[in-house]
Amino acid sequence: MDIHINDDIIMKKAHPCGGNEFTVLRVGMDFRIHCKKCGREVMVPRAKIEKNIKKIIRDGKEMSAKEKI
Repeated sequence: MDIHINDDIIMKKAHPCGGNEFTVLRVGMDFRIHCKKCGREVMVPRAKIEKNIKKIIRDGKEMSAKEKI
């Protein structure tokens, strides 16, 4: 899956605050994502992120997680 820093992602499962939109701050074996609703930053393993992404928003263009860029 092709995810870059500063991409906005919409997850299938919501954060405990109720938000499901995040901004990617770090990419690697673990992802650091920033919740757009509460502002909390979370480190999540790559496998969990790739499994739970619903949509990726890059440069204002929305695409599903299965599309190749």
